[in-house]
Amino acid sequence: MLRYMRLFVAAAAAVILVPAMAHATTPIDQFRDWAAMKAETDNGPVCYVLTQPQSMEPQGVRRGDVFFYVTMRPNEGVRHEVSVTTGYPYREGSQASVEIGDDTFALVTRDDGAWIDNVAEEERLIEAMKAGTDMIVRGTSQRGTDTTDRYSLLGVTAALERIEEECA
Repeated sequence: MLRYMRLFVAAAAAVILVPAMAHATTPIDQFRDWAAMKAETDNGPVCYVLTQPQSMEPQGVRRGDVFFYVTMRPNEGVRHEVSVTTGYPYREGSQASVEIGDDTFALVTRDDGAWIDNVAEEERLIEAMKAGTDMIVRGTSQRGTDTTDRYSLLGVTAALERIEEECA
């Protein structure tokens, strides 16, 4: 239960995800390893699901907050925007990746964030997340450290369905 409370608190403070014009960020519910959140902004509702890694390698490397998000901004036509914050700045010009089973998806990086490189692949990534049990995000820090973050996918389907109801 403590892990989930920390996830909600960290999610509520996730200013990188919610535009600066957010009026309130509210937890919707917890679905196994995924939290569902909603923010009201001047541009309308923003809903998102998020989780933190179950494990991070290499161990002992100092990093900030690490989250995997899927965001909906219906008033902007955004249904499933995938993003990652890694808690370190990526190496400039580097790519990161998401692996689910035999599928690998390229991520474009900027500062401490990453987004799917080919937006046309976003729905395929979401479907792989719904069908999978875990995923791996790999990246390289500005200092050249290769990182591997392992995430649980338990609860992601229910969390996504909930934000689709909330933000439709």
